[in-house]
Amino acid sequence: MSFGLVNVPVKVYAATEDHDVRFHQVHAADGGRIRMKRECEVCGEQVAYSDIAKGYEDTSGQRVVLEPEDLADLRPPGGKDIDVVEFVPSDQIDPILFDRTYYLEPDGRATKPYVLLRDALAATDRTALVKVAIRQRTQLGCLRVRDGVLVLQTMKWPDEVRTADFDFLSDEPEVRAQELQMAESLVESMAGDFEPAAYRDEYREAVLALLDRKLAGGEAIAAPAAEAGETGQVVDLMAALRESVARSQAARQADSEPPSQRPTRKRAAAKKSGAGRSAAQKVPAAKATAKKSGAKKTSARKTSAKKAPAQKAPAKKSARRSA
Repeated sequence: MSFGLVNVPVKVYAATEDHDVRFHQVHAADGGRIRMKRECEVCGEQVAYSDIAKGYEDTSGQRVVLEPEDLADLRPPGGKDIDVVEFVPSDQIDPILFDRTYYLEPDGRATKPYVLLRDALAATDRTALVKVAIRQRTQLGCLRVRDGVLVLQTMKWPDEVRTADFDFLSDEPEVRAQELQMAESLVESMAGDFEPAAYRDEYREAVLALLDRKLAGGEAIAAPAAEAGETGQVVDLMAALRESVARSQAARQADSEPPSQRPTRKRAAAKKSGAGRSAAQKVPAAKATAKKSGAKKTSARKTSAKKAPAQKAPAKKSARRSA
C-alpha cells in the first residue's frame, strides 16, 4: 500500500463470507449427484481443464482464442501494489459502487505508517481512492476505517453502473403538502439507530430447521455410489490402462519367443489393437489378454503355422536389418 513516498506492506483478508445453505443438484429418482461435463460442441469429446483456453466471440460470430501468454503481457504495471490516487470526501462516494470488502493488516514492522494513515483518514473524514490489481485485473477501490482497521473496498467502474431510466420519472404524479407531512411523520415514528445484531437471516434458519427435522425423522438416504460406467472419463482411463498393460505383456512375450515366431506375434497384436475400435471395445480384449494368456499363446502358434512358413521368417528379419 503506497501513498506519496510512503510504502506500507500489508496482508489482505476477505472481510465477508457467505452463509447460504448450499444445495447439490441430484437425480430425484435415486438421489445421485448431477455432474456437469465439460464437453466440446464440435468434436463431442470431454475436455480436461488443462486443455481449456479463453475465447472471445464478437457479435458477428468470429471467435478469438487467447493463449496464457497473451494475457500475461497485459499485467498491470503496478503489480500487487495498492496505489492511493487521491483523498476524497467520504460522502462523495456512492455506496452503489461498492463491490467486495477486505481487511488490511500491517505486515512486519509497518505498524506505524499503517496507524498514521488510519488516523489521518479518520481525522479528515476522507476516503482514499486507490487502484489495485486483483487476479491480474486493475480495479478501482477505496480505503476507509472500520473498528480501528483499514478496509479496502473494491468498486465498480462508473460505466458499470446502469442508469435508472424509467418512464414515471418524466411524468411524476403531484404530491400534496399534507400527504408529504403525513409520510414524514410515519418515517419519524419508525426512526431508530441501526444495530446489525438485531437482524438475522430467518429464511436460512428455517431451511436449517427443515433439514434437521428430515435428518432426525429418518428421511435421509445414504449417498449412492456412482458406477464406474457413469462417467466417460473413468471408462476411457480404465480402458487406456488395460490396453497399456495388454500391449506391455504382448511386447514382453514377443521378446521371449524364438525369432521365427515374432513377426506373426506382432501381426496378431496389431489386429487385436485395431485403430478403428473405440476405448469401450478394447476393454474385453484387454481382459481376455490378462486372463487367458496361455490360450492365446497356443492360438498364436497355430496362426503362425498357417499364415507364414517358418523358413520365410528369417528372410524377412534379415531384410529388415539390411533396410
